[in-house]
Amino acid sequence: MSTDSQTASPISPLAPKEMPILHSVSGLKVGTTETGMKYKNRDDLLFVEFDEGTQVAGVFTQSKTPGAPVDWTINALKASKGQARALIVNAGNANAFTGKAGLQTTQDIATSLSRKINCSRTEILQASTGVIGEPLDPQPLVTGVEDLMAKEEQGFEAAAKAILTTDTFPKAASAHLSIHGCQTTITGIAKGSGMIAPDMATMLGFIFTDARIAPHVLHQLLQDYTDKSFNAITVDSDTSTSDMVLLFATGASADYPMIADCDDPALDEFKGGLQSIMIDLAHQIVRDGEGATKFVEIEVTGAEDNRAAKTLALAMANSPLVKTAIAGEDPNWGRLIMAAGKSGERVDRDKMKLWIGDQMVANEGARVAGYSEEQATTHMKGEVIRLKLDGGTTGTGTATVWTCDLTHGYITINADYRS
Repeated sequence: MSTDSQTASPISPLAPKEMPILHSVSGLKVGTTETGMKYKNRDDLLFVEFDEGTQVAGVFTQSKTPGAPVDWTINALKASKGQARALIVNAGNANAFTGKAGLQTTQDIATSLSRKINCSRTEILQASTGVIGEPLDPQPLVTGVEDLMAKEEQGFEAAAKAILTTDTFPKAASAHLSIHGCQTTITGIAKGSGMIAPDMATMLGFIFTDARIAPHVLHQLLQDYTDKSFNAITVDSDTSTSDMVLLFATGASADYPMIADCDDPALDEFKGGLQSIMIDLAHQIVRDGEGATKFVEIEVTGAEDNRAAKTLALAMANSPLVKTAIAGEDPNWGRLIMAAGKSGERVDRDKMKLWIGDQMVANEGARVAGYSEEQATTHMKGEVIRLKLDGGTTGTGTATVWTCDLTHGYITINADYRS
């Protein structure tokens, strides 16, 4: 979701204290500018130009009503076989549910930009975030790119700010690691605050590295780690029309052979760094949940399998009764039991266990003897809430998801949306 208000929202109380150091990535140029289409006095257009030979992979919304840029980028990735020369992202208009005109807009943008940088149209990737159903005029975007191409290159912090909508802070993470003894950089940016749920959400994520990795390997890594990061968060259970995560590899860090095997030991450190960055970005999105005051981790064990565990965790994470109890700092653990029971997944009522923080509160079908309401309440008053459920089955399924509380602030933000 995006805001149409020109008044900046207060920064989330869960925001990081400072922006991390964002390392530059060789093989690309970053630029941002203001188009004035929706917002005033802020950049709302991001353009990244990549060196020839840049590889890319993507994962996309599972919504059955995807925006035109999602369709364009999915088809472009297939046609180019994972090659990229440019990324253009606008904030304020999702170009979703805009009919044939919306599709034509993506084609016009790709045609214009491909001529400017002398590449195939299918090497131009596009993303949009903002209001659904409003026509998007391509000309301000094309003109904006022309303007910023004449500017000096800008950094990733500017990029992270340019793609924001209802977000209250820019989201980014970065790391140096090694492949074949060569220093490699990964830097990622993301946006998202509301309309956040697994199967992606109204979130955009763009991750850049100068490693030399083949597109099919990038895709496998991105898919695996998306399931453990962006697909393990929820703010309000609503899945957007516009979300995508793209992983770009420029190959500019060193001249080692292209890595074409996901199990190549040379990727071990890279895998750890990529997963950490994606989880970090996912956590930042939850911490910027609309109206959020609590960051909540829900762990499930003892489920039939990992899929069942995730379903159980999300049933609790998406329950309005659970989320409002957390907002009210009320250790109403019965709501967690309720949410698990309605999930549709098998649990053993008489063997289930439930924890709030480090305290077991329920076991074997009842509240535990010696349960301390005071201890549970103290935990609920914290900024970070940890909940754990053991489903009591003989299965070994586990999952962890992250969410936030549901406050009056969420209602205020979304009741005023488009005003």
